[in-house]
Amino acid sequence: MVHGELDTRIGTPSYIGAMLRHFYPDLSASLGVGLQYDRHEKLRYTVRGKKAFPVTSNGLLSFNIKGRCDVDQEFKQRKSRGATEFSWSIFNFQRDQDVRVKLGYEVFDKVPYLQIRENNWSLNADMNGRWNVRYDL
Repeated sequence: MVHGELDTRIGTPSYIGAMLRHFYPDLSASLGVGLQYDRHEKLRYTVRGKKAFPVTSNGLLSFNIKGRCDVDQEFKQRKSRGATEFSWSIFNFQRDQDVRVKLGYEVFDKVPYLQIRENNWSLNADMNGRWNVRYDL
């Protein structure tokens, strides 16, 4: 998976990341390793993992535990994140429209958050007043 952000003010990439992810269907878990380049923080290495626990028999409601650790290229500066969340998927909310609602808690920052995702659009907000709208191509 490769992703990035474009700074539309100056017309150059502000962030580029690449990650190899592997899904373990028998465990309902995934593991990923990758690199990211931020114009301010330079090169960082990333490891992330996620484990889902189905709440309903159809798997549309699940409880997730996820974590991530980023380190700089000298392995001196580390940034960790972890969260628990409930995720509810609603397929065919309307014709050809899938919706996912996540309600979670970021453990290290101690901040509750919410995400509402519709196909490629997502609205993210947390209790500190931060929010954004994203579109994934």
